[in-house]
Amino acid sequence: MARMRVFIVLVLAIAAGGVFAFGTYNYVQNLPAKTTTIPTKPVVVAAVDLEVGAEIARDDLRIIDWPANAVPAQAISDPNMVIGRGLIMPMIQNEPFLELKLASKEAGAGLPPAIPPGLRAVSVKVNEVIGVAGYVLPGTRVDVVATVSPTHQSADMTSKVILTNVQVLAAGTKIERDVKDKPVPVSVVTLLVDPGQAERLTLASTEGKIQLALRNPLDKETPATPGIRPAALLGAPATTPRAIARVVRPVAPTATLPTVEIIRGDKRALESVREE
Repeated sequence: MARMRVFIVLVLAIAAGGVFAFGTYNYVQNLPAKTTTIPTKPVVVAAVDLEVGAEIARDDLRIIDWPANAVPAQAISDPNMVIGRGLIMPMIQNEPFLELKLASKEAGAGLPPAIPPGLRAVSVKVNEVIGVAGYVLPGTRVDVVATVSPTHQSADMTSKVILTNVQVLAAGTKIERDVKDKPVPVSVVTLLVDPGQAERLTLASTEGKIQLALRNPLDKETPATPGIRPAALLGAPATTPRAIARVVRPVAPTATLPTVEIIRGDKRALESVREE
């Protein structure tokens, strides 16, 4: 009899718990859903990866809703402000367009908009040796070493670093760096220099030979070098520039003329006698 009572109590407890759980479930399901809305703002973003110099077309962008409290500064919401303009910085997919990454509408696309104000793009002819086996890529930094003879004599041939920490703007016609940094053999490299550096680079490539020396972009030092001549490679002491000899003609001594003593009263005088 006692077991029967325990069994009846257990069944009643299970039934009561089931009824309570079922009622709670129905109550939760019938509660009105609460929705929270976040204010957004339309932002124009890149639909695909874009390279420097690309002219933005309608298919290159799309509009997404961006949280209004997290919109990047200078973000653009009107696609008409982007279409037809050139890029001066690379962009990846879904990255918002910013004014600082776009050239003006009058600048167009290609390489010119990527040149900062006050600087110039100068191209130099290279090969696999001058271009450091193809590792001179857009965005890398190089030193320019010139080998020139100021007197056109082989003994006066001098190698000297003429430009330091110069940015490579383009390698061949490519102005975007490969993400894998693969070497790209090219015949022309374009450097970003100021007008004064452009003059030195042009003169060095015209009057002699140039060599590009690849450098670490984190290395900002510019050590001064005296340059080197062929004789110094064999351990000869440095020579000073040749001095210009000054010819001094000796002055001929003045010939001594015979003299005659003349006595006039109590006065005496010496007079030279010139031969007629």
